[in-house]
Amino acid sequence: MALVVDVALVLLFAAIGRGSHGESVLGGLAGTAWPFLLGLGTGWLVALAVGRTARRGVDPRRLVPEGLLIWGGTLVVGMLARVVAGQGTAPSFIIVAGVVVAAFLLGWRALARLGWSSFRRDSAGPRPGVG
Repeated sequence: MALVVDVALVLLFAAIGRGSHGESVLGGLAGTAWPFLLGLGTGWLVALAVGRTARRGVDPRRLVPEGLLIWGGTLVVGMLARVVAGQGTAPSFIIVAGVVVAAFLLGWRALARLGWSSFRRDSAGPRPGVG
């Protein structure tokens, strides 16, 4: 499920970018999104490898290290793929992409953790001395 959320958010990022530049959102979405989807896949593979190497299990919903590795892979490999494809990588674009992709890929993980922590506390029932 986490991978599906990540893919949807990368596609949303690409669609917002195209729309903000007055380009057809759907017409060129694949061409805009593929470098970042390649980066996303790379980040996922790195996160899975690190988790397995550490022998602590892998939880792609975890912010650290999995979320950071997935975000970093998405941004770095995505930008490198854009260079290879002859697409733009202006410094301002790299900064904006880094911030937006971080907000998307790390943001949902942080919110999920906060929500999950609240859910676990609420579902645990009354705590001694509270209430």
